[in-house]
Amino acid sequence: MSAACCHLLHLKVFDFGMKQSYALNIRMISATTSGSVDTKTKILNAAEKLFGMNGFDGTSLRDITAEAQVNLAAVNYHFQSKESLIDALIERRIEPINRSRFEMLDAAGPSPSVEKIVEAYLLPLLTVEVKAAAPMLGRVLSNPDQFVERVYKKHLFPVVERFSEAIGRALPNLPAEERFWRLQFMAGSMTHLLALSSVLPLMSGQPFDRTAVMARLVPFLAAGLRAPVAVPSTKREEL
Repeated sequence: MSAACCHLLHLKVFDFGMKQSYALNIRMISATTSGSVDTKTKILNAAEKLFGMNGFDGTSLRDITAEAQVNLAAVNYHFQSKESLIDALIERRIEPINRSRFEMLDAAGPSPSVEKIVEAYLLPLLTVEVKAAAPMLGRVLSNPDQFVERVYKKHLFPVVERFSEAIGRALPNLPAEERFWRLQFMAGSMTHLLALSSVLPLMSGQPFDRTAVMARLVPFLAAGLRAPVAVPSTKREEL
């Protein structure tokens, strides 16, 4: 199968997974908002659902107020603007995960093994329920500018710094530039699994067992972090 065909298949599978997440998101948000929920949470739940379905530009504040069954003044009171509302949604989903990452890393002691570092990075995200937020987060991840400004600079840069330092202590001979790239590869493996979690059972013929996935993924990524640094092709030619 050609690389282009593989890429097309991946996009179709990803799209199928996202559509399933949209449907699940609608059911979960509807169930949540049907009970006794405070106004701010109603607005956040409604916005998360609509942004995931229609995109940020395709969703107005009036759409959100209609879905949440609140008035526009309530949105302005709690969030002031649509931009602030989007930031609040991202923070609601990402910051608890980051806190858990730092707590696990601290609990691993001053000199954690590479495996413990990988577990602290992956486990908080792979073991929480994020399906309701997946469509909205998918919108952010699919837009490079949105991702850099709204997610990386505000929420992920401190995580990258902290985990890069931990990897540097565990693998002192690994250059800082190489640590950066290997963290990107680790993050890529994680986001790939999350994006396809709803369709991986169809592809593998097995349930998506997150514990079993972690048991496979941690040693795989730890081995990648420990791998010798490859000599770039330009330098090999010079040699």
